[in-house]
Amino acid sequence: MRRGTGVAIAVAAAMSLAACGTSGPAGSSSGASSKGLTMWALNDQTILKESVDAYNKDHPDQKITLRLFANDDYKQKLRVAFGANQAPDLFFSWGGGALDDYVKAGKVDAVTDAQVNLLRFTPSVLKSATFDGQTYGVPANGLAPVVLYYNKKVLKAAGVEPPKTYDDLLAAVRKLKGDGVTPISLAANSKWPTLMYLEYLLDREGGSEVFDRIASGDPSGWKDPAVTAAATRLQELAKAGAFGDNASSVNYDQGASTALLYTGKAGMELMGTWEYANLVKAAPDFVKKDLGYVAFPSLSGGEGGKGDPKDIVGNPSNFLSLNASSRNKSAALTYLKDYVMNGDQVDAYLASGSVPPVNGLDAKLAAVKSDDKAWLAFVYKLVQDSPNFQLSWDQALPSDQADPLLTNVDKSFLRQIKPEEFGANMSKAAQ
Repeated sequence: MRRGTGVAIAVAAAMSLAACGTSGPAGSSSGASSKGLTMWALNDQTILKESVDAYNKDHPDQKITLRLFANDDYKQKLRVAFGANQAPDLFFSWGGGALDDYVKAGKVDAVTDAQVNLLRFTPSVLKSATFDGQTYGVPANGLAPVVLYYNKKVLKAAGVEPPKTYDDLLAAVRKLKGDGVTPISLAANSKWPTLMYLEYLLDREGGSEVFDRIASGDPSGWKDPAVTAAATRLQELAKAGAFGDNASSVNYDQGASTALLYTGKAGMELMGTWEYANLVKAAPDFVKKDLGYVAFPSLSGGEGGKGDPKDIVGNPSNFLSLNASSRNKSAALTYLKDYVMNGDQVDAYLASGSVPPVNGLDAKLAAVKSDDKAWLAFVYKLVQDSPNFQLSWDQALPSDQADPLLTNVDKSFLRQIKPEEFGANMSKAAQ
């Protein structure tokens, strides 16, 4: 479950947004068809596939042909298909800048509440697929905010409480380092895990308005003082030894950063909710006994900061969008309204340990009897209480800015550039 900038994370099948692999998809020919629907998505979309099967059973004369792609192949194949007018009727996306590129090119139809019942979805989630007041996709899988995981046993041994403020976090780093433990596990070699810190720190420093300005296409937004302040705090954490000595050699795909947490070699890890599924699979006893999780710390006291401490970042959801050239729009809208996030899908996501992006789950969550109950309630409340759910920057920004972003994030983390240079470099890249 990861955003698709060349990184694919293996997770529980029901929660997965992306899958590793380089092989191409199997199935019928690409493109929209005059008979039946075509849909493109990513590998391991088990619950999505079940919804397609249910639709096909009810609509034998207008079935959906679902093609599943490896993460690394998908974006390029979708671009080529749209260029050749052979794109599918429905396609999977991360929302944000990449989806907006298709919208601006006239390739995607907006959807309305009357067509697909948009009001059932969490408002902050829909934001990632909403441009100029119109919505261009239906949320199609579980919520994935980024949270701070911690090892209860390790923190207790160091006399550390789960951090509520940035000052708490720095104090915890010093104590854990003094105990010979890597304070925070970080797969810096993959770059995007490091980006999560800047996303949160910028929001805490300047509020959601700063990045909203950047995402709207204003390059000068990168020169806001809050951007420099966020980069300064990231370097402060690195200089304090928060991430140990070998973070730049750790790659997330290999599971090393996850293992550092559950083996007790690290005290904390900042990661999306997909990590919960990884931990359940790799170390179920650890999850039951020693796994804790909290929201990212706030800025408080004399630290300043304009951001709302309830703001979150991550993947609000992924989306299914409607090809503007589809000849099967009525059937596609029926699928989006009646089979995506219907009662069966909602139950399937909860059973998998994932929270679907819909409102009114309190009764269902109260009825959960699995070991995941506390986790599900935590994620649901986190999202419901959040005034702003920021899509990860490498998806929110136009596609051509993702590589410069990750390059400059890494340089900032390694202290190869000064904090003010991060924003200056990104401002140039955005012009």
